[in-house]
Amino acid sequence: MEVDVRAGLQKLAARLGGEGATLTEAQRLSGGASMETWAFGFEGRDGPERLILRRRATAFDEETARSVSLATEAALIRATGANGARVPTVRHLCDAEDGLGEAYVMVRVDGETLGRKITSDARFDGVRPALARQCGESLVAIHKTTPPPGLKLKAVNGSEELDRYEEVYRATGAQRPILELAFQYLRRHVPDPVEPVLLHGDFRNGNIMFDPEKGVAAILDWELAHLGDPAEDMGWICTNSWRFGRPDRPVGGFGEYADLLAGYASAGGLDIDLPRVRFWQMLGSLRWGVMCLTMYLSWRDGVTKSVERPMIGRRVSETEADLVVLLEEGL
Repeated sequence: MEVDVRAGLQKLAARLGGEGATLTEAQRLSGGASMETWAFGFEGRDGPERLILRRRATAFDEETARSVSLATEAALIRATGANGARVPTVRHLCDAEDGLGEAYVMVRVDGETLGRKITSDARFDGVRPALARQCGESLVAIHKTTPPPGLKLKAVNGSEELDRYEEVYRATGAQRPILELAFQYLRRHVPDPVEPVLLHGDFRNGNIMFDPEKGVAAILDWELAHLGDPAEDMGWICTNSWRFGRPDRPVGGFGEYADLLAGYASAGGLDIDLPRVRFWQMLGSLRWGVMCLTMYLSWRDGVTKSVERPMIGRRVSETEADLVVLLEEGL
């Protein structure tokens, strides 16, 4: 069923801001076919509010999906925020009365999320040297949070992730020598399992809001949250695909491994060594390569007509170049 989001936001403004509250802005910011993000504001009985609506535009089956429900996202943001994580404040979890479908509302946080601006814009020159350490510190509050009871969170370890993405890769019928070699190498270097912790699941430059004066302002986009090895979150932000033109700075294109690990340790995190992080970094490049490959094939085979798919799909060659470097260097 088609949803008139703007009309829904006006109704939501009255519910949140009281009788007579007036919607003052409503703009869709981003999102694909399944997820939407809207910036909106209203003038209510307690004054103006600037908020963000995150809503799912299509049906969702939590039993089969890789991602979590938006209600789970909101619960995790609240729980990690209460534990000291740098996250937005959840203002409202939408229900049937709102008529917006599966959605929740956050208080808007000011800052920048465009990865290339974080790595190169002069506004961030002063704070950039501190960002890797801040990212390490930020992860501890997440990893030490006990998920609220009743949430459905998948648990994943290194071997299972390799199994999952090799199954996807084999199903494509593709033969990519570098991907084949990476699967073999990683199979031989899976780290010993550790007690799983809550993971953000997509912790990278592009999903973190940065303030040019303070640094990390808010950690966003929690749809891939799950339980697993804390080094997984650290390895993902180090994956070269999220360095935005600065391969010389392994952490998000703005910092060094040592600062990430030091920040994590200083905030009370577990002792994690660099080879474990680099295992997950290499696995990150491999799985992103497999994902890019499947996006291209979905366009080639006519499953989707979106030009976005082949544009992202061509990046499989970038991940192969990353993997060659990692294989030469070793963990």
